[in-house]
Amino acid sequence: MQNSNGMKYIILVGDGMGDLPIAELGGKTPLAFAHTPFMDRIAQAGKLYRLCTVPQGFPPGSDVANLSLLGYLPHECYSGRAPLEAASLGVALVADEIAFRCNLVTLRFEEDRVYMEDYSSGHISTQEAKILIEGIEAVAGSSRLHFYSGVSYRHLLVHSGEIGSLVTVPPHDYTGREVTEFWRQYNRISYLQEALAKTVAYLATHPVNLGRQAQQRNPANAIWLWGEGKAPVMSTISEQFGVEGALISAVDLLKGIGVYAGMEIIEVPGATGYLDTNYAGKAAAAMQALETKDLVFVHVEAPDEAGHQGSLKDKLQAIEDFDGKIVKPIFEALIASGYDFRLAVAMDHFTPLATRTHSADPVPVAIYDSRIEQPGSGLSYDEQSAARGGELLEDGRQFFKRVLEQYG
Repeated sequence: MQNSNGMKYIILVGDGMGDLPIAELGGKTPLAFAHTPFMDRIAQAGKLYRLCTVPQGFPPGSDVANLSLLGYLPHECYSGRAPLEAASLGVALVADEIAFRCNLVTLRFEEDRVYMEDYSSGHISTQEAKILIEGIEAVAGSSRLHFYSGVSYRHLLVHSGEIGSLVTVPPHDYTGREVTEFWRQYNRISYLQEALAKTVAYLATHPVNLGRQAQQRNPANAIWLWGEGKAPVMSTISEQFGVEGALISAVDLLKGIGVYAGMEIIEVPGATGYLDTNYAGKAAAAMQALETKDLVFVHVEAPDEAGHQGSLKDKLQAIEDFDGKIVKPIFEALIASGYDFRLAVAMDHFTPLATRTHSADPVPVAIYDSRIEQPGSGLSYDEQSAARGGELLEDGRQFFKRVLEQYG
Protein backbone atom coordinates (compact mmCIF):
# COMPACT_ATOMS: atom_id res chain seq x y z
CA MET A 1 0.00 0.00 0.00
CA GLN A 2 1.48 3.34 -1.07
CA ASN A 3 0.98 6.56 0.86
CA SER A 4 -2.09 8.52 -0.14
CA ASN A 5 -0.50 11.95 -0.74
CA GLY A 6 1.57 10.99 -3.80
CA MET A 7 4.81 12.35 -2.31
CA LYS A 8 8.11 10.68 -3.05
CA TYR A 9 10.82 10.41 -0.40
CA ILE A 10 14.50 9.80 -1.12
CA ILE A 11 17.35 9.36 1.37
CA LEU A 12 20.90 9.40 -0.03
CA VAL A 13 23.59 8.17 2.37
CA GLY A 14 27.33 8.66 1.96
CA ASP A 15 28.62 6.19 4.52
CA GLY A 16 31.32 7.63 6.79
CA MET A 17 31.63 10.98 4.97
CA GLY A 18 32.03 12.89 8.23
CA ASP A 19 35.50 13.76 9.46
CA LEU A 20 37.57 16.17 11.54
CA PRO A 21 39.38 19.34 10.39
CA ILE A 22 42.66 18.55 8.63
CA ALA A 23 45.60 20.94 8.58
CA GLU A 24 46.53 19.87 5.04
CA LEU A 25 43.11 21.12 3.92
CA GLY A 26 43.47 24.49 5.61
CA GLY A 27 41.60 23.36 8.69
CA LYS A 28 38.61 22.11 6.70
CA THR A 29 37.15 18.63 6.78
CA PRO A 30 37.27 16.55 3.57
CA LEU A 31 33.53 17.17 3.13
CA ALA A 32 33.93 20.94 3.47
CA PHE A 33 36.98 20.96 1.17
CA ALA A 34 35.58 18.70 -1.56
CA HIS A 35 33.68 20.11 -4.55
CA THR A 36 30.08 19.16 -3.73
CA PRO A 37 27.77 21.66 -5.47
CA PHE A 38 24.68 19.46 -5.34
CA MET A 39 24.83 18.53 -1.67
CA ASP A 40 25.50 22.20 -0.93
CA ARG A 41 22.55 23.26 -3.08
CA ILE A 42 20.22 20.89 -1.23
CA ALA A 43 21.41 22.13 2.16
CA GLN A 44 21.25 25.80 1.15
CA ALA A 45 17.76 25.55 -0.34
CA GLY A 46 16.49 23.11 2.26
CA LYS A 47 16.93 22.64 5.98
CA LEU A 48 20.16 21.55 7.63
CA TYR A 49 20.17 19.54 10.84
CA ARG A 50 22.52 17.68 13.14
CA LEU A 51 21.38 14.14 13.89
CA CYS A 52 22.39 11.77 16.67
CA THR A 53 22.50 8.44 14.84
CA VAL A 54 24.32 6.57 17.61
CA PRO A 55 22.52 6.54 20.98
CA GLN A 56 24.63 6.72 24.11
CA GLY A 57 25.96 3.31 25.08
CA PHE A 58 25.86 1.86 21.56
CA PRO A 59 28.89 1.21 19.32
CA PRO A 60 29.25 3.82 16.54
CA GLY A 61 28.82 1.35 13.70
CA SER A 62 26.96 1.37 10.41
CA ASP A 63 24.46 -1.10 11.83
CA VAL A 64 23.20 1.14 14.64
CA ALA A 65 23.53 4.33 12.60
CA ASN A 66 21.67 3.11 9.50
CA LEU A 67 18.90 1.63 11.63
CA SER A 68 18.53 5.18 12.96
CA LEU A 69 18.40 6.65 9.46
CA LEU A 70 15.43 4.38 8.73
CA GLY A 71 13.54 5.56 11.78
CA TYR A 72 14.37 2.77 14.20
CA LEU A 73 15.37 3.23 17.84
CA PRO A 74 18.31 0.83 18.35
CA HIS A 75 17.46 0.18 21.99
CA GLU A 76 14.18 -1.34 20.79
CA CYS A 77 15.53 -3.65 18.09
CA TYR A 78 19.32 -3.88 17.84
CA SER A 79 20.80 -7.32 18.57
CA GLY A 80 24.09 -7.16 16.67
CA ARG A 81 25.42 -6.55 13.20
CA ALA A 82 25.79 -10.06 11.86
CA PRO A 83 22.11 -11.09 12.18
CA LEU A 84 21.25 -8.24 9.82
CA GLU A 85 23.81 -9.47 7.32
CA ALA A 86 22.41 -12.99 7.64
CA ALA A 87 19.02 -11.69 6.52
CA SER A 88 20.62 -10.21 3.41
CA LEU A 89 22.16 -13.57 2.53
CA GLY A 90 18.83 -15.36 3.00
CA VAL A 91 20.07 -17.15 6.12
CA ALA A 92 17.19 -17.49 8.58
CA LEU A 93 18.47 -17.76 12.15
CA VAL A 94 16.67 -20.06 14.57
CA ALA A 95 16.43 -19.35 18.29
CA ASP A 96 19.68 -21.04 19.35
CA GLU A 97 21.86 -19.69 16.53
CA ILE A 98 24.31 -16.79 16.74
CA ALA A 99 25.52 -15.03 13.60
CA PHE A 100 29.05 -13.59 13.34
CA ARG A 101 30.42 -11.28 10.71
CA CYS A 102 33.35 -13.16 9.19
CA ASN A 103 35.97 -10.94 7.51
CA LEU A 104 38.64 -12.33 5.24
CA VAL A 105 41.67 -10.49 6.63
CA THR A 106 45.43 -10.27 6.27
CA LEU A 107 47.17 -11.00 9.56
CA ARG A 108 50.88 -10.87 10.29
CA PHE A 109 52.13 -13.56 12.64
CA GLU A 110 55.41 -12.79 14.40
CA GLU A 111 56.44 -15.49 16.88
CA ASP A 112 53.67 -15.30 19.49
CA ARG A 113 52.28 -11.92 18.37
CA VAL A 114 49.53 -11.19 15.84
CA TYR A 115 49.01 -7.94 13.89
CA MET A 116 46.09 -6.73 11.73
CA GLU A 117 47.68 -5.87 8.40
CA ASP A 118 44.46 -5.42 6.39
CA TYR A 119 40.84 -5.81 7.48
CA SER A 120 39.75 -6.37 3.84
CA SER A 121 42.52 -8.54 2.35
CA GLY A 122 43.22 -5.81 -0.18
CA HIS A 123 39.51 -5.48 -0.96
CA ILE A 124 39.50 -9.01 -2.28
CA SER A 125 37.03 -9.55 -5.11
CA THR A 126 33.73 -11.27 -4.47
CA GLN A 127 34.63 -13.99 -6.97
CA GLU A 128 37.91 -14.81 -5.22
CA ALA A 129 36.32 -14.62 -1.79
CA LYS A 130 33.49 -16.99 -2.72
CA ILE A 131 36.02 -19.66 -3.67
CA LEU A 132 37.83 -19.24 -0.36
CA ILE A 133 34.73 -19.21 1.85
CA GLU A 134 33.33 -22.32 0.16
CA GLY A 135 36.67 -24.00 0.78
CA ILE A 136 36.69 -22.89 4.43
CA GLU A 137 33.21 -24.37 4.87
CA ALA A 138 34.51 -27.65 3.46
CA VAL A 139 37.60 -27.86 5.69
CA ALA A 140 36.46 -26.07 8.87
CA GLY A 141 32.67 -26.20 8.84
CA SER A 142 30.91 -28.56 11.26
CA SER A 143 27.55 -29.27 12.83
CA ARG A 144 28.22 -26.24 15.03
CA LEU A 145 29.86 -23.87 12.50
CA HIS A 146 28.64 -22.92 9.01
CA PHE A 147 30.23 -20.35 6.70
CA TYR A 148 28.32 -18.34 4.07
CA SER A 149 29.88 -16.16 1.38
CA GLY A 150 28.93 -12.51 0.96
CA VAL A 151 30.51 -9.57 -0.90
CA SER A 152 34.26 -8.89 -1.16
CA TYR A 153 35.80 -9.43 2.29
CA ARG A 154 32.44 -9.47 4.16
CA HIS A 155 31.09 -12.94 5.03
CA LEU A 156 29.07 -14.80 7.64
CA LEU A 157 29.54 -17.53 10.23
CA VAL A 158 26.49 -19.07 11.88
CA HIS A 159 27.18 -20.71 15.24
CA SER A 160 24.71 -23.24 16.65
CA GLY A 161 24.20 -23.13 20.41
CA GLU A 162 25.51 -20.78 23.06
CA ILE A 163 29.15 -19.73 22.93
CA GLY A 164 29.75 -18.32 26.41
CA SER A 165 32.14 -15.44 27.03
CA LEU A 166 33.90 -14.18 23.91
CA VAL A 167 35.23 -10.66 23.32
CA THR A 168 35.22 -9.62 19.65
CA VAL A 169 36.21 -6.34 17.99
CA PRO A 170 35.77 -4.88 14.49
CA PRO A 171 38.98 -5.56 12.53
CA HIS A 172 38.88 -2.14 10.84
CA ASP A 173 39.41 -0.58 14.28
CA TYR A 174 42.83 -2.23 14.51
CA THR A 175 44.45 -1.71 11.12
CA GLY A 176 48.21 -1.82 11.55
CA ARG A 177 47.88 -2.66 15.23
CA GLU A 178 48.52 -5.66 17.42
CA VAL A 179 45.51 -7.95 17.93
CA THR A 180 47.19 -10.81 19.81
CA GLU A 181 44.86 -10.82 22.79
CA PHE A 182 41.73 -10.80 20.62
CA TRP A 183 43.11 -13.67 18.53
CA ARG A 184 43.76 -15.59 21.75
CA GLN A 185 40.13 -15.09 22.76
CA TYR A 186 39.00 -17.21 19.82
CA ASN A 187 41.65 -19.80 20.48
CA ARG A 188 40.52 -20.32 24.09
CA ILE A 189 37.44 -22.09 22.70
CA SER A 190 38.66 -25.49 21.56
CA TYR A 191 36.44 -25.97 18.50
CA LEU A 192 37.08 -22.39 17.31
CA GLN A 193 40.81 -22.94 17.77
CA GLU A 194 40.57 -26.05 15.60
CA ALA A 195 38.54 -24.24 12.93
CA LEU A 196 40.94 -21.27 12.85
CA ALA A 197 43.97 -23.54 12.57
CA LYS A 198 42.39 -25.43 9.66
CA THR A 199 41.44 -22.15 8.00
CA VAL A 200 44.90 -20.59 8.29
CA ALA A 201 46.53 -23.75 6.92
CA TYR A 202 44.04 -23.95 4.05
CA LEU A 203 44.46 -20.30 3.06
CA ALA A 204 48.26 -20.33 3.26
CA THR A 205 48.70 -22.39 0.09
CA HIS A 206 45.48 -21.66 -1.77
CA PRO A 207 45.97 -20.71 -5.45
CA VAL A 208 43.82 -17.58 -5.00
CA ASN A 209 46.22 -16.28 -2.36
CA LEU A 210 49.34 -17.39 -4.22
CA GLY A 211 48.06 -15.46 -7.24
CA ARG A 212 47.36 -12.37 -5.16
CA GLN A 213 50.82 -12.49 -3.62
CA ALA A 214 52.39 -12.85 -7.05
CA GLN A 215 50.61 -9.61 -7.98
CA GLN A 216 51.83 -8.00 -4.73
CA ARG A 217 48.31 -7.85 -3.34
CA ASN A 218 47.40 -8.74 0.23
CA PRO A 219 46.34 -12.38 0.66
CA ALA A 220 43.31 -13.47 2.66
CA ASN A 221 45.30 -15.53 5.15
CA ALA A 222 42.81 -15.68 8.04
CA ILE A 223 39.24 -14.99 9.13
CA TRP A 224 38.09 -12.55 11.80
CA LEU A 225 34.81 -12.98 13.70
CA TRP A 226 32.89 -10.04 15.15
CA GLY A 227 29.50 -8.28 15.32
CA GLU A 228 27.74 -11.33 16.76
CA GLY A 229 24.09 -11.53 17.72
CA LYS A 230 20.80 -13.34 17.46
CA ALA A 231 17.90 -12.54 15.16
CA PRO A 232 16.25 -9.18 16.02
CA VAL A 233 12.55 -8.45 16.30
CA MET A 234 11.62 -5.47 14.10
CA SER A 235 8.42 -4.06 12.67
CA THR A 236 8.50 -2.86 9.05
CA ILE A 237 8.55 0.77 7.95
CA SER A 238 5.17 0.18 6.33
CA GLU A 239 3.73 -0.92 9.66
CA GLN A 240 5.32 1.98 11.52
CA PHE A 241 5.07 4.84 9.03
CA GLY A 242 2.66 3.78 6.28
CA VAL A 243 5.16 3.93 3.40
CA GLU A 244 6.47 1.30 1.00
CA GLY A 245 10.20 1.45 0.41
CA ALA A 246 13.13 0.13 -1.60
CA LEU A 247 16.80 -0.01 -0.61
CA ILE A 248 19.89 0.12 -2.85
CA SER A 249 23.30 -0.82 -1.46
CA ALA A 250 26.27 -3.05 -2.24
CA VAL A 251 26.64 -3.99 1.42
CA ASP A 252 24.97 -7.02 3.03
CA LEU A 253 24.49 -5.16 6.31
CA LEU A 254 22.32 -2.51 4.66
CA LYS A 255 20.43 -5.09 2.63
CA GLY A 256 19.72 -7.03 5.81
CA ILE A 257 18.36 -3.94 7.53
CA GLY A 258 16.16 -3.46 4.48
CA VAL A 259 14.90 -7.04 4.68
CA TYR A 260 13.84 -6.61 8.30
CA ALA A 261 12.36 -3.19 7.42
CA GLY A 262 10.15 -4.85 4.80
CA MET A 263 11.76 -2.97 1.91
CA GLU A 264 12.41 -4.22 -1.59
CA ILE A 265 16.13 -4.90 -2.00
CA ILE A 266 17.28 -3.79 -5.43
CA GLU A 267 20.41 -5.51 -6.73
CA VAL A 268 22.53 -3.32 -9.01
CA PRO A 269 25.07 -5.15 -11.19
CA GLY A 270 28.58 -3.87 -10.55
CA ALA A 271 27.80 -2.43 -7.10
CA THR A 272 30.98 -3.14 -5.12
CA GLY A 273 30.93 -1.03 -1.97
CA TYR A 274 34.10 0.75 -3.10
CA LEU A 275 35.33 3.52 -5.42
CA ASP A 276 34.68 1.37 -8.47
CA THR A 277 31.01 0.83 -7.70
CA ASN A 278 28.33 1.26 -10.38
CA TYR A 279 27.16 4.77 -9.48
CA ALA A 280 25.13 5.24 -12.66
CA GLY A 281 23.34 1.95 -12.11
CA LYS A 282 22.43 2.92 -8.55
CA ALA A 283 21.06 6.31 -9.60
CA ALA A 284 19.01 4.79 -12.43
CA ALA A 285 17.68 2.05 -10.15
CA ALA A 286 16.59 4.64 -7.59
CA MET A 287 14.51 6.56 -10.11
CA GLN A 288 12.98 3.38 -11.47
CA ALA A 289 12.05 2.25 -7.96
CA LEU A 290 10.21 5.52 -7.32
CA GLU A 291 7.73 4.58 -10.00
CA THR A 292 6.20 2.04 -7.61
CA LYS A 293 7.57 2.95 -4.18
CA ASP A 294 7.01 5.87 -1.82
CA LEU A 295 10.53 5.90 -0.45
CA VAL A 296 13.96 4.94 -1.79
CA PHE A 297 17.08 4.66 0.37
CA VAL A 298 20.40 4.75 -1.53
CA HIS A 299 23.58 3.84 0.34
CA VAL A 300 27.17 4.34 -0.89
CA GLU A 301 29.99 2.71 1.09
CA ALA A 302 33.08 4.21 -0.56
CA PRO A 303 33.73 7.20 1.77
CA ASP A 304 33.74 4.88 4.78
CA GLU A 305 36.22 2.49 3.16
CA ALA A 306 38.54 5.40 2.37
CA GLY A 307 38.29 6.56 5.98
CA HIS A 308 39.24 3.12 7.30
CA GLN A 309 42.26 3.10 5.01
CA GLY A 310 43.34 6.58 6.12
CA SER A 311 43.46 7.78 2.50
CA LEU A 312 42.70 11.49 2.10
CA LYS A 313 42.92 11.25 -1.69
CA ASP A 314 40.39 8.40 -1.84
CA LYS A 315 38.04 10.04 0.65
CA LEU A 316 37.92 13.26 -1.33
CA GLN A 317 37.26 11.27 -4.49
CA ALA A 318 34.55 9.20 -2.78
CA ILE A 319 32.77 12.33 -1.50
CA GLU A 320 32.94 14.08 -4.88
CA ASP A 321 31.79 10.92 -6.67
CA PHE A 322 28.84 10.65 -4.29
CA ASP A 323 27.88 14.26 -5.06
CA GLY A 324 28.45 14.12 -8.81
CA LYS A 325 27.37 10.56 -9.57
CA ILE A 326 24.55 9.97 -7.07
CA VAL A 327 23.17 13.25 -5.71
CA LYS A 328 23.38 15.17 -9.00
CA PRO A 329 21.67 12.67 -11.34
CA ILE A 330 18.98 11.77 -8.83
CA PHE A 331 18.25 15.41 -7.96
CA GLU A 332 18.11 16.43 -11.62
CA ALA A 333 15.91 13.46 -12.52
CA LEU A 334 13.54 14.28 -9.67
CA ILE A 335 13.23 17.90 -10.84
CA ALA A 336 12.49 16.72 -14.38
CA SER A 337 10.05 14.03 -13.23
CA GLY A 338 7.33 16.35 -12.01
CA TYR A 339 7.10 14.47 -8.68
CA ASP A 340 6.47 16.31 -5.46
CA PHE A 341 9.37 15.05 -3.39
CA ARG A 342 11.41 15.40 -0.25
CA LEU A 343 15.09 14.56 -0.68
CA ALA A 344 17.44 13.96 2.26
CA VAL A 345 21.23 13.86 2.07
CA ALA A 346 22.83 12.14 5.03
CA MET A 347 25.69 10.13 6.42
CA ASP A 348 25.46 7.45 9.05
CA HIS A 349 28.54 8.41 11.12
CA PHE A 350 31.95 10.03 10.92
CA THR A 351 34.93 7.88 9.87
CA PRO A 352 37.83 10.24 10.60
CA LEU A 353 41.04 9.69 8.66
CA ALA A 354 43.05 10.38 11.82
CA THR A 355 41.55 7.42 13.69
CA ARG A 356 40.47 5.17 10.79
CA THR A 357 37.39 4.13 12.72
CA HIS A 358 33.84 5.33 13.41
CA SER A 359 32.85 8.02 15.88
CA ALA A 360 29.50 8.88 17.43
CA ASP A 361 29.48 12.61 16.59
CA PRO A 362 26.13 14.04 15.48
CA VAL A 363 26.05 14.01 11.68
CA PRO A 364 24.84 16.70 9.27
CA VAL A 365 21.64 15.88 7.37
CA ALA A 366 19.86 18.11 4.86
CA ILE A 367 16.23 17.85 3.75
CA TYR A 368 14.95 19.53 0.58
CA ASP A 369 11.27 19.89 -0.27
CA SER A 370 10.39 20.46 -3.95
CA ARG A 371 7.19 22.33 -3.04
CA ILE A 372 8.85 25.05 -0.97
CA GLU A 373 10.32 28.06 -2.79
CA GLN A 374 11.32 30.27 0.12
CA PRO A 375 15.00 30.52 1.14
CA GLY A 376 16.35 27.59 3.11
CA SER A 377 19.27 27.36 5.51
CA GLY A 378 21.73 29.13 3.23
CA LEU A 379 24.41 26.83 4.64
CA SER A 380 26.73 24.40 2.90
CA TYR A 381 26.50 20.68 3.55
CA ASP A 382 29.37 20.02 5.94
CA GLU A 383 30.10 19.34 9.59
CA GLN A 384 31.00 22.88 10.62
CA SER A 385 27.94 24.43 8.97
CA ALA A 386 25.64 21.96 10.68
CA ALA A 387 27.29 22.56 14.04
CA ARG A 388 26.93 26.32 13.54
CA GLY A 389 23.35 26.48 12.29
CA GLY A 390 21.69 23.08 12.30
CA GLU A 391 18.88 22.13 14.65
CA LEU A 392 19.72 19.02 16.70
CA LEU A 393 17.58 15.93 16.14
CA GLU A 394 18.02 13.58 19.08
CA ASP A 395 17.33 10.26 17.35
CA GLY A 396 16.66 8.65 14.00
CA ARG A 397 12.94 8.48 14.49
CA GLN A 398 12.82 12.27 14.65
CA PHE A 399 14.80 12.44 11.42
CA PHE A 400 12.70 9.87 9.58
CA LYS A 401 9.50 11.58 10.65
CA ARG A 402 10.88 14.91 9.45
CA VAL A 403 11.59 13.37 6.05
CA LEU A 404 8.03 12.01 5.91
CA GLU A 405 6.49 15.14 7.49
CA GLN A 406 5.03 12.99 10.27
CA TYR A 407 5.66 15.42 13.08
CA GLY A 408 4.70 14.82 16.69
